[in-house]
Amino acid sequence: MQMLGEFKLPHFFNYPPYFTLQPVRDTREKQIQLWKELILDYCRTQKVFVIGLDEDFQLFSNPAIESEYWLLAGSLSHESREAFLSALVLEGRAEWLDKGHRKCLILWHRIQDWADLILHFVKENGLEDSVMTVEEIRSGVESRGTELHGMDRTILMRALKLLEHKGKLAIFKGTSADDEGVKFSI
Repeated sequence: MQMLGEFKLPHFFNYPPYFTLQPVRDTREKQIQLWKELILDYCRTQKVFVIGLDEDFQLFSNPAIESEYWLLAGSLSHESREAFLSALVLEGRAEWLDKGHRKCLILWHRIQDWADLILHFVKENGLEDSVMTVEEIRSGVESRGTELHGMDRTILMRALKLLEHKGKLAIFKGTSADDEGVKFSI
């Protein structure tokens, strides 16, 4: 099995047709499903939150695939990348960050799932009536070793706002984004 760093790639990653959008509907649907799962799994394990459609994202190419029949020799075309990311958007597992569909926010956990992880983190660490900065949640000592550590600030803020809407916490502004705080009331 091929590896990408410490990430174990699925068998289809070595199969050249999966790097070209398939014309037959059933085959294309299977291809898109496999790519969606791969993108979410890779992004989760590597803590990737944003994929640029035109950036060199290592998951979108396989230099080991070489064939005179494959125009891009193991690289996904722009059309393929957009199709796979758009499929994630349709499922609510990603969002385009711009109108031109150049950057995509990957939601390997849905916002509600991130909110649940935050609540679990708070309860597990005895922080039920505590105050923390947003930065402490995503990069503090308490969050080390959790999925919250290093998470994208946009996703974190959306999950916190969801919890605030449910009455689980209050967000208060500081003088800068680094000073934004959260008062848990669980």
